[in-house]
Amino acid sequence: MARNGNKRGAVPVPKMVATIGLGFLVGSSNAFSAGADDSTVQLSGAGNDNYFKLGGYVRTWASWNLKDHPETPQDDKGSLQMLRGSLSLNADAKTGPLLWKAIVRSDQEKLTNYEKHLQDQVRAGTPGGPGSDMIEEYRRTELREFYVDADVGERVHLRLGKQQVVWGETDFFHPTDLIQGYDFRWRSFLEPESDELRKPLIIANATIDFPEADGSMQLILRPGLDRKKDIGNNYQLSGGRWMAQPFKGVDFLSGITTYDREHPAGDYQDVTGGLRWTGIAGSYSYAVSALNTFYPDAVLNPAANPYRKAPEGALGDWIYPRVTVIDASVSTEIPAIDAVVNAEVAYQRDRVFNTGSRLSTPGIGPVIKKDVITTTVRVDKQLKTMDLLGTNQASFFSVQLFDTYIKDFDSSDDIVLQIGYGAPAKKHDTILTAFITLNYMNSRLNPGLAVGQNLSTGDAFAIPSISYSYGDNWRFLAELDMFFPKNQKRSAAQVERSTYPLADLANNNQFMLRATYQF
Repeated sequence: MARNGNKRGAVPVPKMVATIGLGFLVGSSNAFSAGADDSTVQLSGAGNDNYFKLGGYVRTWASWNLKDHPETPQDDKGSLQMLRGSLSLNADAKTGPLLWKAIVRSDQEKLTNYEKHLQDQVRAGTPGGPGSDMIEEYRRTELREFYVDADVGERVHLRLGKQQVVWGETDFFHPTDLIQGYDFRWRSFLEPESDELRKPLIIANATIDFPEADGSMQLILRPGLDRKKDIGNNYQLSGGRWMAQPFKGVDFLSGITTYDREHPAGDYQDVTGGLRWTGIAGSYSYAVSALNTFYPDAVLNPAANPYRKAPEGALGDWIYPRVTVIDASVSTEIPAIDAVVNAEVAYQRDRVFNTGSRLSTPGIGPVIKKDVITTTVRVDKQLKTMDLLGTNQASFFSVQLFDTYIKDFDSSDDIVLQIGYGAPAKKHDTILTAFITLNYMNSRLNPGLAVGQNLSTGDAFAIPSISYSYGDNWRFLAELDMFFPKNQKRSAAQVERSTYPLADLANNNQFMLRATYQF
């Protein structure tokens, strides 16, 4: 990462190592008071099997910019982008017939010089919002999950409380994983573990087994007891490190826009839920489901064309309208290609879109509703790379194709996919992704590569990585995140109609190191 000479933003190797150590201290202070070893305590009572078990991890991240950003006057290349630490405590207990689970996580960060520069730009241009105190966007301590499992007879299994419920594919773009939103503000979509970004909700979750039909029915009910901020996806809108180019240093939550999670199209107190049947028929695994939920990606209720309610923000309010989703999936092994193939189709009824690609601020036209069909095809295969690449076992390879089809599409509707960008929506938006993981040193050293391209727009990304497991407790990860936009919006004033969502990440290439201690 060292740069020639003494140009601003250079990060010599010794300083980089010291920075990683500081990140570990940020994340691990007081962590080991909980005990460094996985422990199980038998609860009192002769002959019972009640217990209490505590585990968790301490984790730290450090990442560096690999490119300059057009919004900032400083030389960003080589500068420290993120310094973060987390402590997660996972408690499991059994009391009689009840199984309990609780997860508490504390996230802490040190504001880097790069982020201070962005914060200064926010304070000078769009003060008063969360971007004026940027560190608070990333610091939090919360009870992430707390639920109880109980069986009613031999067929009915209940899980009640704050939890995560995953339906459908979860790789990269979550086309049908719609029950809960994600917090993408601090790491965008790049974190390998989806459950660390997903936002748990208070849900009543029941599964009923039907062994006669080789299947089970899952019913979920969200009674509307969650906090406002628990609804929908959160993207960086306050000008920080993952703000879409070219809006770094601009806080859109300083009164320009605001969140309205009490909008009549989607009130956070609305009751939502669904049902899902999963079964086996011969060599096929299949599932069908029906879900009513908040669509995770917000749309703007524009002040220029209010939708069912006048917004408070000068430009408009971000809302999360409800949507009904009917989904079906099937998975089977195909011996001819020695692979497992999964196909999934979801019908989204009355999804809300913004319009107005040629307006002064693209996207502030009247909102419209369209039905949408999303299709996912995934092929998983074990590649025999032992002789070719010297791996100690076969390597896992997966390729996925995601397609979003806007039913009854008409270009005159002038749908836009994101506010502030004039690129009109396409009838089909198709993304191809793939990844491979190699195994060395008895699978303790694992190089990997993930790639993806939007076949409709040409935008692409590549994420080479290498992970290493040391003993039972330590896990290390090094990663390069590289983005290849076909077109990009270079300034807020630029008038263009060719920048699509993946191109928001232009010039966000970075190098990331992560260390985890599991206990």
